[in-house]
Amino acid sequence: MEGRILNEKLPSLVAEIQKVSDDAESTFGNLSAEQINWKPAAESWSIGQCFDHVIKSNQAFEPELERLLTKDRKHTIWERYSPLTGFFGNFLLKSLKNDTKKYKAPTKDIIPPSEIPAGIIERFIEHQNELSARMKSVGHVDWKNAIVTSPFMRLMTYRLDIALEIGIEHEKRHIRQAKRVLETDGFPAG
Repeated sequence: MEGRILNEKLPSLVAEIQKVSDDAESTFGNLSAEQINWKPAAESWSIGQCFDHVIKSNQAFEPELERLLTKDRKHTIWERYSPLTGFFGNFLLKSLKNDTKKYKAPTKDIIPPSEIPAGIIERFIEHQNELSARMKSVGHVDWKNAIVTSPFMRLMTYRLDIALEIGIEHEKRHIRQAKRVLETDGFPAG
C-alpha cells in the first residue's frame, strides 16, 4: 500500500497551489520593496506582510504533515473522539471563502514584521513548491481518515483533506487582501 495514492483530491489541490503561485507571481512579482511594504493605513497589512503571514501559517502546520509520514503515528484521544472535527473544518473553510469578516491571527508567531524584504514573492513561490512536495509525500495517507490538530488552537481538529483545503483557501484570502492593497488609492507607482 505504501506509495499508492489514496486521495483523489491530491492532483486538484496541487494544481490549486500552482494557480495561487502563478497568480502571486504575475500580480506581485515585479513590485519594488516600497510597493511590497506600502500600507493603506497604519493598522493595515502590506502586500509583503500578507505573504509573510501565509508562509508562517503554512510552516506551523508542517509538523502535522511530518507526523503523518511516520508509520507508527497514532491519533491522539481528542483526534479520535472529538465530535467537533467535521464542524470546525467546515466552518473554517466556509469562513475563509467569505471575506466579509476580519480575523485576528491566532498566535503572535504568525504575525509578520512591519518591514518585509523585497524577495517575499520569490520566497512565497519557493514555499509553494515545497508545500506541493509535502502534500505529495502524504499522498499515500487516507486523507479522509487522517485527523490532524490545529497548531494554533489545540482544540480544533480536522480531517487532513479539509485541513489542506483550509490552507489553500487561507492563501487565497490573503492574496485577495494583497490585491485590495494594490488597488487602494495612494498605492506607489512602479
